[in-house]
Amino acid sequence: MAVGDLSPGRRTGRRRAVRRNLRRILLTALVVGCLLTLAAGWVGLRGWQARGNLENAANLALELSEQVLDGETAQARRTLEALQQQTAAARSRTGDLGWRAAGSVPYGGRSISAVREIAIGVDELARRAFPPLVELNPQTLLPTSGRLDLAGLRGAMPSISEADTAVRQVREQMTAVPTAGLAPVVRDAVRRLLAELDRLADVTSAVRRSGALLPALLGGNGPRTYLAVFQNLAEPRATGGIFGAYAVIRADGGEVKLVKQGSATELDSFPRPVLPLSKEQRALYTDLLGVYPADVNLTPHFPTAATLYREMFRRNVGGTVDGVLATDPVALSYLLRAIGPVSVPGHPTLTAPTVVRTLLSETYRRLDQPVQQDNYFAVSARAVFDALLKRPVNPRAVAEALGTAVGERRILFWSAHPAEQRELVATRLAGVLPERETVNNVGVFLNDGSGAKLGYYLQRSAQVTVGDCRADGSRELRLRLTLRSTAPASGLSESVRGLALSGDPYTARVLVSVFSPVRGSPVAARLDGRAKPMGGGVERGRRVGVLAVDVGPGRSRVLEVDLLTAPKASGEVELWLTPGPTPWTTRVSSAPACGQ
Repeated sequence: MAVGDLSPGRRTGRRRAVRRNLRRILLTALVVGCLLTLAAGWVGLRGWQARGNLENAANLALELSEQVLDGETAQARRTLEALQQQTAAARSRTGDLGWRAAGSVPYGGRSISAVREIAIGVDELARRAFPPLVELNPQTLLPTSGRLDLAGLRGAMPSISEADTAVRQVREQMTAVPTAGLAPVVRDAVRRLLAELDRLADVTSAVRRSGALLPALLGGNGPRTYLAVFQNLAEPRATGGIFGAYAVIRADGGEVKLVKQGSATELDSFPRPVLPLSKEQRALYTDLLGVYPADVNLTPHFPTAATLYREMFRRNVGGTVDGVLATDPVALSYLLRAIGPVSVPGHPTLTAPTVVRTLLSETYRRLDQPVQQDNYFAVSARAVFDALLKRPVNPRAVAEALGTAVGERRILFWSAHPAEQRELVATRLAGVLPERETVNNVGVFLNDGSGAKLGYYLQRSAQVTVGDCRADGSRELRLRLTLRSTAPASGLSESVRGLALSGDPYTARVLVSVFSPVRGSPVAARLDGRAKPMGGGVERGRRVGVLAVDVGPGRSRVLEVDLLTAPKASGEVELWLTPGPTPWTTRVSSAPACGQ
């Protein structure tokens, strides 16, 4: 018998053994498969239930925020209780042994773990961040009869800080959740939650910062004096418009009063800069920044404008102020939505839908002399200021108005006290042109070159497209800016036509300054498709391209600028724009960072 041959009996035994082993394998596979199927079904059921809990929680959170801002504390407590029940259920349903085990399997495990993190994060917000906010009385942050309750504000600070800390901790936890490899629906949920956490953190940090700063700012540690300036958007400047009417505000022990008003013309001009200017500033703006009050904000960096204006005020009016506040007619329109119409003796009533047109257009038809115009701007600002301080107002409406205005950089503030200014620097309220950034900031700032008030008629749009990566890791950016004038071809008053430096009193000359991202640069420019050379300079680590654009009545001009980012910069872009009488139309097309 050859080696390897088996007898018939042995062959039969071997076949029976193989069949037994095969049955065991099949049985084991069947049992394991059933268990896996049951586990998947269990996870799916629990996930479906948790999703319902989280959707309910989202609706309740929206309802809760409205109740808190409206001061409806009793209703808010009930809503919070229901919200906590939903978030606790979602956390429980994604926290059992089966769910945790499913989180360790290949492929789908990452998504299952991410859902668990979402449930934990939302439950932490409901248990730790929301309760202190529910007990906060929004009226604590607003003045009553011209006075803010500083003791009440100080008493609310621990709760405000507790809520802010909880929000920031949850945001850090969610930021650590990897999104690579997640199911699309889960990845989108993580991103949406992060976006909501960013917005919530902006609110809680702003409230915390306000609670920390307001007692001192409003004279809790001794009287304070501030200079408030009104930006006239009819004559554009980088931060909005020329500084026109001003007011001096006194704060003492929480009581706020407007004690003096005047016009920028009182500040006159100066033979040389009132404060030292850097070589970079002089190269971009000459000495105009420090010589003419109307030109201090040719720069978009508000602290520079504020310190120069403060010094001009000290020299020609008298008195040192503790800070400078700037606002504009559009910000007033937002406040009027919250406080209602405001009457101005001898002038039209100011209303939210009409105040911008009233102040920036109709004023120049009714009043011929600049002094009359400035006086009207001053009394209008005072009327709105008094109404805000003394009328009973809805906290949510005021918070929304102020939030929108600050978000659009229509309310700016600089403090002469270094510790306070350091606290403000990271906020939009400070108007600081940052020297460091995590996202590519492209600035488009407009300054009037006509010596006229034609800015009211300018419509503006801007779009940025992220382009190709270069060999050094920098990214190409393409900016497209469109300026259109709706000005008539005749019939405007002399105050509006001004100096007509463009050569035609109805043609607006706009000096466009394009600020690159930090360590980036403008490369080339085209105006209506034709190559145009740009002037240039540097400000706060950013290269600047400058070009004059004349826009005739009824015409549109298109300026295209190619820029580069710094090497290894992100593919995200944000636009920083000069606020105008009407909103900008914007579009940003971002891309992944080079190398991704």
